[in-house]
Amino acid sequence: MEALGIPELTIEQIESLCLIAEKAAREHILSKIPSKKIETLDISAEAEGSKPVALKVDVAVTLSPSMREFDVQKLVDGAVRQAFTSVEKHLREIACHSQK
Repeated sequence: MEALGIPELTIEQIESLCLIAEKAAREHILSKIPSKKIETLDISAEAEGSKPVALKVDVAVTLSPSMREFDVQKLVDGAVRQAFTSVEKHLREIACHSQK
């Protein structure tokens, strides 16, 4: 985070990071699987600290029995990756605005 030149984050910015991560993970999953084929979808994002901030994203998905051949772990891994990509993009935007 220091390498990006990100200032110490406010509580609101940290909450925003968690929401961005959750939204990105959800959108990724829903772009791959129709919602009617998802039995349960639990996504949580937690952040600790403000500089540096440590982010943890958990995704749990249970698909309908008709999707038993689908690689759920690959889906979850992709959702977590997308969450971190979106958070990193947002952090870079914060860094750009803080340097102005």
